[in-house]
Amino acid sequence: MRQADRQFFDSFMLVVGILIGVAVGLFFLVRIVAIETQGRFVLEDPQVQADINERIRPIGEVVLLGSAELQAAAAAAPTGAPAPVATVLSGPQVYNAACYLCHAPPGVPGAPVVGDSAAWAPRIAQGIETLNEHALKGFQGAAGFMPPKGGRVDLSDAEIVAAVEYMVEQARQ
Repeated sequence: MRQADRQFFDSFMLVVGILIGVAVGLFFLVRIVAIETQGRFVLEDPQVQADINERIRPIGEVVLLGSAELQAAAAAAPTGAPAPVATVLSGPQVYNAACYLCHAPPGVPGAPVVGDSAAWAPRIAQGIETLNEHALKGFQGAAGFMPPKGGRVDLSDAEIVAAVEYMVEQARQ
């Protein structure tokens, strides 16, 4: 390497080193000023503290059995039966809203599939009153479990009976 090139390289590296040193010094100076001014502002301003507390507030809390919060929540909970739906649904509508999950192909084990005459025949032989009672009040049999009203207690008895009639009609076709 020639002497002039070495001298240029050394001078260039000295200037770059000085610039890096100045940048690091400015960084720490700005950091100190920010901590002294903004840090005090954040620690002293009640609105900033309230905003921070709101952002880090827990979204839930643990309530122990027997605590006053649990008793207050239980007292505030709604009681009574759910209100019936405003419009009366037809048998196919109730089937699609409530019965479909268990009685549509492939079906839940033990639940007769709509349109399967062989599965419905022994149930139909028991009589429509028995089918309606099982649909309304629930039924525990050897093949499975039928919840009361198919789990939709918000539906009226007439709507459930209409759905039973629809499913029986489909089995007879």
